[in-house]
Amino acid sequence: MSLRTTVRALPTLLRVGFSEALAYRAELLIWVLSTTMPFIMMALWTAVARDAPVGRYGPSGFVGYFLATFVVRQLTGAWAAWQINYEVRQGTLAMRLLRPISPLWAYATENLGAVPMRVLVAVPVAVIAVLVVGPKAVPQHWWGWPLLLVSMLGGWLITFLANVCIGTMALFMESSQKVMDIWLVLFFIFSGYMFPMGIAPDWMNTISDWLPFRYQIGLPAEVMTGVYSLPETLGLVARQWLWVVVLLGFTVTLWRRGLRRFAAYGG
Repeated sequence: MSLRTTVRALPTLLRVGFSEALAYRAELLIWVLSTTMPFIMMALWTAVARDAPVGRYGPSGFVGYFLATFVVRQLTGAWAAWQINYEVRQGTLAMRLLRPISPLWAYATENLGAVPMRVLVAVPVAVIAVLVVGPKAVPQHWWGWPLLLVSMLGGWLITFLANVCIGTMALFMESSQKVMDIWLVLFFIFSGYMFPMGIAPDWMNTISDWLPFRYQIGLPAEVMTGVYSLPETLGLVARQWLWVVVLLGFTVTLWRRGLRRFAAYGG
């Protein structure tokens, strides 16, 4: 399998992923509706902040943050862990391995293929954020826009690579779904999905700075709402992409070892 073959196949794989998203649009809509936790937390925290600001966040600040969180969640979601677990159990992973393209590229394009449909949900929410909160709902400086795109891509890559790592563990155990459950619990605590990390205790902020979860959701949402200065944002984005590199190396290593085990058992 050459890089040239992979690059030539990517447009087709993306079209296939988009077609599958259209074919399963009802399931995709259910997934979108199931990610409405930011709206619930927005109602909770804005009620708390009516009497006095919580950290740097007043009611409008919480509205802007959680609407940004919803948008980021839509555009950085991935579900490769469930795909891989299912295909390992059903034995259909063997069919993927017969194709001239690595299954990792196929999983990536299938996940990305759903992005256009999720954009249709995310854009109206972003517009509402601007109407309700004003210009502070989007980056205030020119450098905020490119860094927002970089942080969104980094957030998606961390989510996708973590999914692949956990899904690949199914090649070493009966199922890695329990591992995914643990990951999601930690994600809810340290990602900024349920509350901005800026209002968390110092010890929790210190831990979250060195874990990948914050860089999936919290950082892109904070970049979108202009929480940090340029030097602070650059430092956090650099840390985010360090996690991308670490997870990429871990993913490739685990995948190769898992496939050797899969082949040894006649998968």
